[in-house]
Amino acid sequence: MSILFALAAPIAAAADGIDGYFDGQTAILNGTTGGQVEFKFPKVEGVAEVFVYSYAPACANDVDTIDATACAALNSRCTSEPGGIMVVWERRDTRNPDAPWQRLEQACLYPGKPPERPGDVVIAVTEKQLRELPIKAPELGSQPGRHTLKGAETNIYADPADQTFSIDILGKRVDIKVKPLEYRWTYGDGSTLVTGVPGGPIPEARWGEKTVTSHIFTQTADVSIGLTTVFTGTFSVDGGPYQPIAGTAQVPSAPKALSIWRSEVKLYADNCITNPTGPGCS
Repeated sequence: MSILFALAAPIAAAADGIDGYFDGQTAILNGTTGGQVEFKFPKVEGVAEVFVYSYAPACANDVDTIDATACAALNSRCTSEPGGIMVVWERRDTRNPDAPWQRLEQACLYPGKPPERPGDVVIAVTEKQLRELPIKAPELGSQPGRHTLKGAETNIYADPADQTFSIDILGKRVDIKVKPLEYRWTYGDGSTLVTGVPGGPIPEARWGEKTVTSHIFTQTADVSIGLTTVFTGTFSVDGGPYQPIAGTAQVPSAPKALSIWRSEVKLYADNCITNPTGPGCS
């Protein structure tokens, strides 16, 4: 490993006499300041971990330099808690293997106190966050109603809607849009169906017609119709362009009860007007 030694960078004058940062006479190792400490920030849901972070003391107080006074003044800014020192943060973008270390801001570091993450972050809403949204499940409908006939087409449908939400990730406003992608039906008699559309009601004159989501029950029974809707999402950070969310959210609807009846047709020869008590008349 090659080591490059660099002289101290001077501190620019400001109103309080201190501005910028001070490295001291330190070694530069692979583009980062000697004495750099790699720091791994706690994982935050929705923040893409694309950066590697490190920090080093902004001042080398243990060396005799002409800037020792300025160095002490710089560290004197970190007095809100005991033991505070001024550090300089750097980071490298792991998405690019050739990316250099980028110097960020200076900040106070205190023993035992987690530092704030320097610089901006890359927001990427996760599948977990998508699934935790209070997405409203579609309501189920049926025609001809709660009672239907064995052997006839029963129209089952749902009424989904696109939905929007807002969450906060490290102080950034994240707007999320979700929309249905797929509908997974269970008809309560062992039959299932997957569609890309929710179906819908049809005019009463067409009841009994086959639809994309209709079903024929072959046995009389009381059944429970089920539906799970698969939602996808996109997100926008602070009003920026919308980006896709990796993954989906599966949202179950409240089941709908149906009673399957049979119909009977009987022919009678009697006239109920002349014989009100005849077969089929009472």
